[in-house]
Amino acid sequence: MTAVQLPELRPGRLPRRVPVRQALCLVPLLLVTVAAVRHRSVLAAGFGQLRTASWPWLLAAAGATCLTWVAAAFTRQGAVVQPLPRRRLLATQFAAGAANHLLPTGLGASAVNLRFMTVCGVPLARSSAALALYLLAECVGRLVLLTALLIAFPDALRLGSLLPGGALGPLLLAIGAGLLLAAAALLLVRRLRTAAFSFVRTALGEARSVHARPARALALWGGSLAFPALQAAGLAAVGRSLGLPVPAAHMALAYLAATVAVALVPTPGGLGSVEAALIVALVAVGGPAAVATAVVLAYRIITVWVPLVPGALTLGALVRLKVI
Repeated sequence: MTAVQLPELRPGRLPRRVPVRQALCLVPLLLVTVAAVRHRSVLAAGFGQLRTASWPWLLAAAGATCLTWVAAAFTRQGAVVQPLPRRRLLATQFAAGAANHLLPTGLGASAVNLRFMTVCGVPLARSSAALALYLLAECVGRLVLLTALLIAFPDALRLGSLLPGGALGPLLLAIGAGLLLAAAALLLVRRLRTAAFSFVRTALGEARSVHARPARALALWGGSLAFPALQAAGLAAVGRSLGLPVPAAHMALAYLAATVAVALVPTPGGLGSVEAALIVALVAVGGPAAVATAVVLAYRIITVWVPLVPGALTLGALVRLKVI
């Protein structure tokens, strides 16, 4: 008999390489399934409302939703000096939208875009600075639009109606306490203070470099204004499709006020909190409660649930192709 020598296995190693990247491709779909099961009643009600809506207005809302990814791509490119590959940047924004609805608000999209910029060769410090600049520009753009609409229509919405009675004081107290804790940490922990100051210097340098290029500055601030404007336009289009008796500008004002009010709520994509705030805001601008509820459910179906599966598939494909 002939002896057959078996290959030696090194201790601590598996005989085959574990397909970690392939397994990660399935994680987004698993999270989508979990989210769909948890919100199945909302899904059923939302799709039920779409049957009675005017389809031309729904198509307009879908078009506005698609343009939000283009606006996000412009803003992301405007926040960094180094040119990014356009098609992959747009695909990343579509995938980041899905990640944003599966993880706490802002965390999913930020992680996807940070990884994308790093893969594109942007150093981590500059990628983080560009991410901070994007978030700042998006926040400023949303507040500028809200302020402009509040000035144009001062009697359209009572902001106090978006917060429960007596909630404003504790909210301001919590924000103040958080700021004090952050300041104390910076003063007492030297390593943290050094890292924070280093990041601020990098961020300011990146911001100066971006604004030294008119094309980058235009993309940054134009996209940051267009993004919330397109989201608000989508809600107004859905409102028109379901016959909500509220002017389109007032619906846009309600959307901006509601999203600002829930910005600090750490729920995945604002699921649950955004719907509640939008319904309250639409009622506050004069919409009947039943129709306002139908509008919000239909709007979230178009902007969140319909793109969620293709967005998750795109996210998995980008992971597999090592784009992110």
